[in-house]
Amino acid sequence: MLITSFANPRMAQAFVDYMATQGVTLTIKPQQEYEVWLADESQAERVQAELARFQQNPYDPRYLAASWQTGQAGSHLQYRRFPFFATVRQNAGPLTLLVMAACIVVYLLMQAVGDQIIMVWLAWPFDPSLKFEAWRYFSHALLHFSILHITFNLLWWWYLGGPVEKRLGSGKLLTLFLIAALLSGFIQHYYSGAWFGGLSGVVYALMGYVWLRGERDPQSGLHMPRGLLAFALIWLIAGWFDLFGLSVANAAHVTGLLVGLAMALTDTFHARKRT
Repeated sequence: MLITSFANPRMAQAFVDYMATQGVTLTIKPQQEYEVWLADESQAERVQAELARFQQNPYDPRYLAASWQTGQAGSHLQYRRFPFFATVRQNAGPLTLLVMAACIVVYLLMQAVGDQIIMVWLAWPFDPSLKFEAWRYFSHALLHFSILHITFNLLWWWYLGGPVEKRLGSGKLLTLFLIAALLSGFIQHYYSGAWFGGLSGVVYALMGYVWLRGERDPQSGLHMPRGLLAFALIWLIAGWFDLFGLSVANAAHVTGLLVGLAMALTDTFHARKRT
């Protein structure tokens, strides 16, 4: 019985290996795509249910772990190469990519003409005369001050923001970005003044949102492993106590995390109410 087909052989193998750990034997037949076949049709309903969960989050670590467990991490299948940019686009919507591009452009401009010139244009309003320049309440999130700073933030933005946009739409990701940037910037400005920047307040909002939304509403297709959340919280605590000697926008991080949790709680409350 034909169950499904995958364009990506690694995904086909991951699903087959995972089902093997559940006691279900599937086989892969390379055709134009990689077809997955089931011999025992009495197990079809169970396989289809597992397939639906797999398609919601095929990058869940448990599927890769299943390949190692069954000894199929290496496969006889001929894998096509997936270029870096194609891989990035596969997990990201247009808003995810737009924000990434904007951050990179701003970072390159900062390297070319200096941080101060760009911050004068994009930083949180540092003078009462600038309070009506509305873009400043959000554009501070595009400022980054080192290659480590921008790399860390963009990886998290892509890893978490991409699935939010793919599953819940660009509008949801935009709303989260705007609210998190505004509130985290406001609180950080209160504690440290206007000279700060970075996407990390929004990133922490995404961490809180994706984790709690996944816990309370698995049907959303969002998932963040608890181990990653623990790492994020340890990093937040380390920054708060200045354990690494880095200049960290701690107030923005905490505010962003609370924003994400609050939005997830609100969204899941409405989703459960509708159910």
